[in-house]
Amino acid sequence: MTKKGDIGVIGLAVMGQNLILNMNDHGFKVVAYNRTTSKVDEFLQGSAKGTDIIGAYSIEDLVSKLEKPRKVMLMVRAGEVVDQFIESLLPHLEQGDIIIDGGNSNYPDTNRRVKALADKGIRFVGAGVSGGEEGARHGPSIMPGGNEEAWQYVKPILQAISAKTDKGEPCCDWVGKEGAGHFVKMVHNGIEYGDMQLICEAYQFMKDGLGLSYDEMQQIFSDWKKTELDSYLIDITADILGYKDTDNKPLVENILDTAGQKGTGKWTGINALDFGIPLTLITESVFARCVSSFKDQRIQASKLFNKTIAKVDGDKKQWIEAVRQALLASKIISYAQGFMLIREASENFDWNIDYGATALLWREGCIIRSRFLGNIRDAYENNPDLVFLGADPYFKNILQNALADWRKVVAKSIEIGIPMPCMASAITFLDGYTSEKLPANLLQAQRDYFGAHTYERVDRPRGEFFHTNWTGRGGNAASTTYDV
Repeated sequence: MTKKGDIGVIGLAVMGQNLILNMNDHGFKVVAYNRTTSKVDEFLQGSAKGTDIIGAYSIEDLVSKLEKPRKVMLMVRAGEVVDQFIESLLPHLEQGDIIIDGGNSNYPDTNRRVKALADKGIRFVGAGVSGGEEGARHGPSIMPGGNEEAWQYVKPILQAISAKTDKGEPCCDWVGKEGAGHFVKMVHNGIEYGDMQLICEAYQFMKDGLGLSYDEMQQIFSDWKKTELDSYLIDITADILGYKDTDNKPLVENILDTAGQKGTGKWTGINALDFGIPLTLITESVFARCVSSFKDQRIQASKLFNKTIAKVDGDKKQWIEAVRQALLASKIISYAQGFMLIREASENFDWNIDYGATALLWREGCIIRSRFLGNIRDAYENNPDLVFLGADPYFKNILQNALADWRKVVAKSIEIGIPMPCMASAITFLDGYTSEKLPANLLQAQRDYFGAHTYERVDRPRGEFFHTNWTGRGGNAASTTYDV
């Protein structure tokens, strides 16, 4: 009798196919299904030819070919499609069976699905998967959360196919209950948005401000790989800057400057606002993509304002090092803000997320993998109650050493007309976060003046609220005090 499958995968787009091949490479018997069943045959006769992968041609066929408890992984578009497949699966599943959503689902959907399926006896896992096409094939970062009863059954498969650190540690571990895994993946994508925009700002400063050639910039990014900036995104940027089009000119110059997005960066910003966490850099990176999409409007506005960018004077080597320092410091702020949001969600939902372990999940395999994620893991292992990553001695030292160059680059960019929303927002955040006193006292006075919203006093205990009749005409009644 033919051995039944260890896991079924629904969805044969690039990520689904590569994860299946990865599972097969690690000795797991996989059952593959796609709603358009012709794709099953194409896969089996193509890249899956000669493997032990089994094809399925209906949901019932898929389920019948799986060992119990059945494990079915969905690699389909987030949203309604996930719910449709869950509904299709339910009549064929039994109590204790497991559904894994490996797409970029919004975590409230995962919260809902975990609860609804638990009531039906089905264990649901929301697993964020990062690494793109290559990661899926050779080792992604995987961030599973949901019904913890399922972990013992899916752990051997997910950890086997995940990326590994230099020490052999899998970049996959249980994140937390409900939608914790998809929340962490969402923040990962938000940090990815920020990292990419920061690199683009450094690129524009060197290209338009310093007047460097693409060959020079490729060499600079290659050199930066040997520093604390070493990361996947720095690595691919060096490759991109060196890639020539058919006319032997840099291909990137022929790419239209309008950026797309699929929503996870936006979700990160929305959740930051909902939780009251100042995720300024990531939010600015989303807005930067929005501005880029206004290509026709930007063309007209550039003519209206006669926009030009002045060249930067001074020693280019010193400026290049200043840009590196500004990029490094801003990148640290991006991660710091991301972990502040993860902490707030974990405490709010009682997810009990391990922040050091989360950094390890991103150490290899994923898009934001970088050298200093090991230092982030160390920071949280040394102090699990660390609220702001910049307070850790290692990162505090980098931020302090970079500060002068960071200010220099941001100030020069504003002076000569280069937009630098993320580097500027990062240093502004640090200045605000490290200020013992901010001008919010005036803001509270304004709120009390026009809306009787009350204020606290520096000479009275916290929690006591006061209202002033500023004009003598407003009366003494105060509004109810609350924060959204």
